[in-house]
This record gives sequence, C-alpha cells and structure tokens, in this order.
Amino acid sequence: MSKILIIEDEQAIAELEKDYLELSDFEVTIEGDGEKGLKKALEGDPDLVILDLMLPSVDGFEICKEIRKKKDIPVIMVSAKKDDIDKIRGLGLGADDYMTKPFSPSELVARVKAHLARYERLVGSNPNANEIIEIRGLKIDKTARRVYIDGEEKVFTNKEFDLLTFLAQNPNHVFTKEELFRKIWDMDSIGDIATVTVHIKKIREKIEFDTSNPQYIETIWGVGYRFKI
Repeated sequence: MSKILIIEDEQAIAELEKDYLELSDFEVTIEGDGEKGLKKALEGDPDLVILDLMLPSVDGFEICKEIRKKKDIPVIMVSAKKDDIDKIRGLGLGADDYMTKPFSPSELVARVKAHLARYERLVGSNPNANEIIEIRGLKIDKTARRVYIDGEEKVFTNKEFDLLTFLAQNPNHVFTKEELFRKIWDMDSIGDIATVTVHIKKIREKIEFDTSNPQYIETIWGVGYRFKI
C-alpha cells in the first residue's frame, strides 16, 4: 500500500483529500505545520507528498527544496495562488506537478496514481547494464539517472530527466507540448501543458552554453520542440 503525506494547514481540505485517497487504497498521513511536515517527509517513508504552498512556519517552496536535496519521490504542489510565477517557481524547485485550488478530489487521486505508477516503473528498472546516451559533450546515464555536461554532473528532477531523455532518444523529431505532456506525465486531458515549457527552460539552463541559442533542444515556433543531432 502506497503511503501519501499531505502537508496542508486547512483541515477540511486535508480531510477531504485523505478520504478520497483512502477510498483508492492509499495510506494517508496529514500534517498541518510546515516544519513538522518537512520533518515527516525527510524522516518518514512517504511514497508521494501532496504539498500546500502557504503553510505555518515553513512554506511549501522551502519544503520542496529540502525534500529534493535528499529524496526523489513525487511531489504534487497545491495552492490557491493562480499566478504563473508561483507555478514556475514550484516546478523549478523540483515539484512534479502543480494544482490550483479549488480542484476536484478525483482529479487529485488521478494525478497521484499517475505519478506513482511512473515512479514505480522507473525505480523498478533493471540496473544490470548502464544505458548511456552521449551527444556533443552531453552524457545521459539512463540507468543511474545522471546527466553530465563536459564531465560535470548536473542535478535533474525526475521529470526534467525523463523529458531530456525522451527528446534525446528521438532526435530530429518535432514534438508538440501536448505530445510531450502525455508522454512524460502519463496524463491526457488533466494538467497544464505550460508545465512542459517550464521544464524545457530548466533543462536548457542546465545543459545549454547559451540558452538564447540552444545547441541541443530547439524551439520550433508554433509547433513544439526538437532535439538537434
């Protein structure tokens, strides 16, 4: 049974999320304080964290950043804030998803299931022989899930790694944002494809010498993105 940690200070919302998740056979723990929630995330063994942005003592941005330093589990950030800057910041800190309140509890459950299923496939992969992709100074170790530029390792979140690897494995093919969202996030009609743009931006900051003139991932205006080879 997968364990879900909800860090949410609005008790009614947390309890509603808990009820829906438990109906789907998840084991759920709620923590309403940011500092205590961070401690449970780091010292406990949750399989996924649902993280509110505005919390007492420590906010969701700081919690997400600290989780990412030590753990690679899926993090779904939720907030009543609708500003794109908050979404970009949250995803940039390593959140796997960002949901704006109010949202349907059933949609939350669907996203939780999708993120957990993808994570379980990744950690369950066979590590016997490392699969390496090397292109013009870029090295992607698919087995160890590590990325290097000219020998220097760059830290990638799960989704950043998945997106970069997918594009590198399909060079010179133009993918729309919708196609990439379906491929990487395993979701079709739910979610926000702006997530793809945010992740492409973060990837470029890590692998491109000049982000205004990318040598790896180029934008095909009005269509999508292509990995150049």
